[in-house]
Amino acid sequence: MANGQPEQKKEIKVTCPPHIQSGAYANNMFVMHTKEEFVMDFLMVVPPAGTVTARVIISPGHMKRVLKALQDNIARYESKFGVIQAAEEPKGKIGFHA
Repeated sequence: MANGQPEQKKEIKVTCPPHIQSGAYANNMFVMHTKEEFVMDFLMVVPPAGTVTARVIISPGHMKRVLKALQDNIARYESKFGVIQAAEEPKGKIGFHA
């Protein structure tokens, strides 16, 4: 409550640009961090090569909310469709080339 008036919730309208609407497929991911941010590189790896399909940079505080949202959604998914089996980690070394 500010100045004796109840705080009103504001609606935030979000749009998704056409070039993003189809999404980006990833079958692998790298996560890196600094004190100020987390960087997630989503990759499409088909040996012998791979490509970054998306890079998402997030603040540590927002990363905590992302983690909780993912945990909640996995729990709901598994309660509806059954337990998800973790995918096997890729064999071999995956690294960036200049």
